Amino acid sequence: MSHQYQSVFRADLFAGKVALVTGGGTGIGRCIAHELAFLGAHVVVAGRRPDPLEQTVAEIAQSGGAASAIVLDIRDQEAVLSQVTQIVADHGSLDLLVNNAGGQFMSGAEDIRPKGWRAVIDTNLNGTFWVTQAAFHAWMGDNGGSIVNIIADMRNGFPGMSHTGAARAAVDNLTKTLAVEWACHGIRINAIAPGVILSSGMKTYPKSVLEMIIPMMKRTPSARLGTEAEVSAAAVYFLSPAAAFTTGATLRLDGGSSLAKVPMMPLDEHDRMPAWSGFHLDVDAPDELS
Repeated sequence: MSHQYQSVFRADLFAGKVALVTGGGTGIGRCIAHELAFLGAHVVVAGRRPDPLEQTVAEIAQSGGAASAIVLDIRDQEAVLSQVTQIVADHGSLDLLVNNAGGQFMSGAEDIRPKGWRAVIDTNLNGTFWVTQAAFHAWMGDNGGSIVNIIADMRNGFPGMSHTGAARAAVDNLTKTLAVEWACHGIRINAIAPGVILSSGMKTYPKSVLEMIIPMMKRTPSARLGTEAEVSAAAVYFLSPAAAFTTGATLRLDGGSSLAKVPMMPLDEHDRMPAWSGFHLDVDAPDELS
């Protein structure tokens, strides 16, 4: 196993930059934090649980990168503004923001209770907005910056998760709106809509859900799940100068699954689209899938 992230980007791409990654202690956020640190940024990882954050910071330090952690509930607007302002005070800037934090649970729409609905909307939509707005006020409004929102594959609806489908669709629209409103401030904002990604977050779903997802993904053009590193690479592109003429875009990162009409277009099984995983601490497959 390599002791450093295997990025396709040059190692000093974000030298001198400061990045905030919400939900940076686990899953896709942890992977993005590792890659940004490898590329030279000081990465601040934020989340509600200190232990995963501290573990990610320790991993990055062991790999030769620079990182720090803040415990943060992104639903608390006042705390968000205070903490983001403190990041700028401590590190001198906030150049890059990845809104990755979120959460949801499986449920038919008819069974979602008000508390559960509000919790998902408050995290996935409101929390994303509060962090983005705080970044604007603390630094980016005067100095510019680049923002990436990690949303979800919800363009055809989201059966079984109507709450997060609604919230992520709202963030997609917010991305477009802010790309126009804040362009004059030198801020670019884009979104990534991942399909099914092999991440630690998959372990939170019941075995029955995993047993449904895996065969389904094998019937898509890519014939597999995505990797955390593939999402991270897309985020790095959007954050980088290579995307200087790209704002308000949402990238479908789903292996072509959104294009497949499985009942009408049967697809041959294959292994011709191998995965890319540059993350040296990549997650193991859930036990049910191994």
